Amino acid sequence: MKSTHLIVGCGLSGSVIAERIANVWNENALIIEKREHIGGNCYDYVDDQTGIRMNKYGAHLFHTKDEGVWKYVQTFDKWTRWEHRVLSMVDGQFVPVPVNITTVNQVCGENIEDTEEMDAWLSAVQYKGPIENSEDMAVSRVGRVLYEKMFKPYTVKQWNKGPEELDPSVLARIPIRRDFDVRYFSDKYQALPAKGYTHFFERLLDNPRIQVQTGVDFFKYKLEHDLGQFKSIFYTGPIDQYFDGLKLESLEYRSIDFHIERFSDMNYFQPCSVVNYPETNVPFTRIVEYKHFLNQTSKHTVTVKETTNDHGDPYYPIPNKRNMELYECYRQMAVKEEKEKNVHFVGRLANYKYMNMDQAIRNALDLFDRINSKEEMN
Repeated sequence: MKSTHLIVGCGLSGSVIAERIANVWNENALIIEKREHIGGNCYDYVDDQTGIRMNKYGAHLFHTKDEGVWKYVQTFDKWTRWEHRVLSMVDGQFVPVPVNITTVNQVCGENIEDTEEMDAWLSAVQYKGPIENSEDMAVSRVGRVLYEKMFKPYTVKQWNKGPEELDPSVLARIPIRRDFDVRYFSDKYQALPAKGYTHFFERLLDNPRIQVQTGVDFFKYKLEHDLGQFKSIFYTGPIDQYFDGLKLESLEYRSIDFHIERFSDMNYFQPCSVVNYPETNVPFTRIVEYKHFLNQTSKHTVTVKETTNDHGDPYYPIPNKRNMELYECYRQMAVKEEKEKNVHFVGRLANYKYMNMDQAIRNALDLFDRINSKEEMN
């Protein structure tokens, strides 16, 4: 099969673009992926020792308010409602995350009973000055005590930078519950693919016009192949790697190490799927116990402790002043590359922006629709 379009990366962004090319344009798409599997960071598998389905690159919880994205993902696979719950270990006790009335009562020694009292407490403790960084943002949402106990140390471990060094957007994502709601997300649609994310990707890519080659590095591939043969290229990798060699500094990213432990003849290790450990005397940021997801059954259980670093595969763009100014230089180069070579930059790493799964899907759908509108006009 001679491919018309080249897609670099088989995660959410690249796979959605390939699906649109195949099913809307009826044209051929080649996806090259440097890893040995499809699905990007969403990839999951069944652990052969416990029979438990788990994510290789950290827990992925789908949630969205976007009706179009929800309709789109349901086209390809069955999804099961799943309301995610997270606890945080603070002062030797499990407390709910997001912050809710129970969290405040446990950590701050209050005795709040209803939403009206919670609103009054929040109003009294929230910072009301200008928001210049993530510290300002967090204190404006949860106050100083909760910030110091739950969010500041966790952020330092996660990012290797203090919240005062990070853009407000990093901790703007902290949700607050004014009641006793323990759900991590409040979106209308919250679900997991019934047969796992890898199966979802298999269905998404199930079209004879889509060819996938795993274990292929784009930067080696382009030395051995004429990229001019493709009508368009969609690049989902780190934007600074694409322009490597042009003497610009590299952008910063955070990566994650995953430490797997198995426990024989144990029902559950912890009360819920994810427990955060914000305190600095604990080296890891959280423990994920995948058996909880969709209430899997096994005689055993498996946990994954997560620690972050600066040297592994890029997971999280680090949005501080230096990186955002540098990214703007890369973004302008990407605009030029699109105009001159029809290379499109799509997804989290290519846009140097944190995206939830639904946002990554929306980003890819919107990019395709924009290109499609131009094609129809020509």
